[in-house]
Amino acid sequence: MAMIYLLYLLYFAIAVTVALSLLLYTYQCELLYASGFPTGSRSVVARPSQFGLPDKEVILVTKDGYKIRSYVMIQRGEDVAIQSPTVVCFHAHTGNMGHRLPIAQMYTKFRSRILPLCSYGLSEGRPTEKGLKIDAQTMLEYIKQHPILKHTKLIAYGQSLGGSVAISLVSRNEDKFDALIIENTFLSVPLLVPHIFPALRHLVYLVHQTWKSYKTIKYVHHVPILFLSSLKDELVPPGHMAKLYNISQTSGVKVWRDFENGTHNDTCMQNGFFESIAEFVRDNVWELD
Repeated sequence: MAMIYLLYLLYFAIAVTVALSLLLYTYQCELLYASGFPTGSRSVVARPSQFGLPDKEVILVTKDGYKIRSYVMIQRGEDVAIQSPTVVCFHAHTGNMGHRLPIAQMYTKFRSRILPLCSYGLSEGRPTEKGLKIDAQTMLEYIKQHPILKHTKLIAYGQSLGGSVAISLVSRNEDKFDALIIENTFLSVPLLVPHIFPALRHLVYLVHQTWKSYKTIKYVHHVPILFLSSLKDELVPPGHMAKLYNISQTSGVKVWRDFENGTHNDTCMQNGFFESIAEFVRDNVWELD
């Protein structure tokens, strides 16, 4: 009887393991790129004009044939715009670019800011690591062909997953960037899984969306980097950001700013957040008015 009970227990354990393995392998894109959360994120996207910002949407076609949408908020007046740095913003794994428009306070706060945003939203396709890298490269090529933007200093700014996208893009195009800013970014997805899904910690070998930022950041050799870390981050352990800072081998300036009471999604609301960015940009990228 005891033997039969043990066999049933073993079969159950195997069944659970197989189920979790299938879940992780098959649905990891849906888990990692939660483009439909909150509800309606793929169909309802706020406009910059709702926040008093220049309102222009561009539709770009990637080399794999998908149409991606982005807001390009250019400082009014061509003379001002050419003398202003450009920030390419890659947001976290949920929502769309409309949800991040309040962060465009950087644009109004610094006065000389150009702020394109890339996101899921109304863009075509199903997010994957390969696809997001292509999307980011497409946006960079658009900037470098733009009559105004191509003359400006260029900064990549990424939140969480967006930080991994930004690191990857800069590491492959370092000669085109003047600075990199990352916020609450993880070392890699396999190293993050045990923290978010402890039950899957022994199945990380099934992760195919890896985003190994701990490797790619080593290929950023001279661009200045600003690390923004919330010390009460409940999704990405702050230790991931600290290790990225230590691993980075850039000969440019490395600046660390942490926020004692910040969590994963409210870093921009912490005292000193925008001031830290303004100081970093002023000292390492451009002389802001």
